[in-house]
Amino acid sequence: MSAADPGLLAIFRRAAAVEARQLRQRPREWAMFSWVPALTLLLVMWMFSAGLPGPMPLAVLDLDRSLLSRQLLRMLDESPGLEVTQQPLDAAEAEGQIKSGAVAALLVVPADFSRNLKRGQDSELALLHNAQWNAYSGLLQRDVRMASATLSAGIELRVREKLGQSPATARARFNPLQSRMYSLFNTAGNYRQFLGNSLMPALLFILAMTAGVWSFGRKLRDASLGEWWQQSGVGLPGDGRQRLAAIGGSLLWPWLGLSANALLALGLMASNVDAAFSSWLWLAALLLAFVSLSLLLGVLLVLASLSLRMALSMTGFVSAPAYAFSGVVFPLLAMPEGARLWANALPLTHYLHAQIRLLDMQAAPAQLLPVLLAFVILIVLLLWLANLLLARALRLPERWGAR
Repeated sequence: MSAADPGLLAIFRRAAAVEARQLRQRPREWAMFSWVPALTLLLVMWMFSAGLPGPMPLAVLDLDRSLLSRQLLRMLDESPGLEVTQQPLDAAEAEGQIKSGAVAALLVVPADFSRNLKRGQDSELALLHNAQWNAYSGLLQRDVRMASATLSAGIELRVREKLGQSPATARARFNPLQSRMYSLFNTAGNYRQFLGNSLMPALLFILAMTAGVWSFGRKLRDASLGEWWQQSGVGLPGDGRQRLAAIGGSLLWPWLGLSANALLALGLMASNVDAAFSSWLWLAALLLAFVSLSLLLGVLLVLASLSLRMALSMTGFVSAPAYAFSGVVFPLLAMPEGARLWANALPLTHYLHAQIRLLDMQAAPAQLLPVLLAFVILIVLLLWLANLLLARALRLPERWGAR
């Protein structure tokens, strides 16, 4: 660094000032990492605000129309996840209700339902549901199974009592082997805790990578990279510390905006998860490191490709499907080896698993330390790579202006 060169702090301030002027002139870019992410996070929480899916509308085609079938209908209607809203008169009407989306499923009670049960014969209920919608399909099956099992058990107990068994003996012999199942985490099956809390970091991953790409991609597209560097008061291409200071100044505003949104996400999570204050501090540190890492990944892509369009395409390829590979909805162990390798290469996977361990499984905060250290090491590595790639970009003015 020559005596005439400004200090590192001055370079940082000048780069931040240049970026601030650009953002004032282009409010849409400011929105990318300020109010748009905040609105998106609030919409996610509003979407899952109920926590549990409300009663699913069920159509029952009762071909038996007996006292027993009406008792089954009452039991179904009293189930927490079901509401019998339609009772079609025939199969054609039932088919129309399912295809129109008026009901989530159709239960068919056969014409010989009551007669077969009274004779001690089997009788089969048919539940027609859309298995594509796994979330509510599972709830429907659970409640229908419970209602039919309760009705079946009641009939069996009455038969045994008529044969002379006492009620206590009948219950013991009817179900001699009992299983007790205990849910350890998210016992209520709360979708806000399960999906809402994990979707917010996934959205931040997409937005942070996009903001990182745009911060330098705009300069390349507008062929203003050289002008931006000259405003730092340093000759081309500068030394490594000067370039790092300029990178930091350019990323200051996106980082502050996205960090504020990350803290908003933690506040929204805290409204539905009870965790120790120390756990939230550890998670805040990890989430801010995750946002920084995501931002630098975007910078790396655009400086490596020297094309805003190419970098945005690669960002979409990496970040958009990242949630599907994270193992939150579909388990990592069930994925093919190649998909597992790709999932483990994504920072979102490691962040989400750490968050779930900390908030849902109440793990010790110190268990986050390896992930946090790995993120910090990657941040340092990406800064070093971005420094080298920026030096390369400054030496290639013929590549500026490319889309």
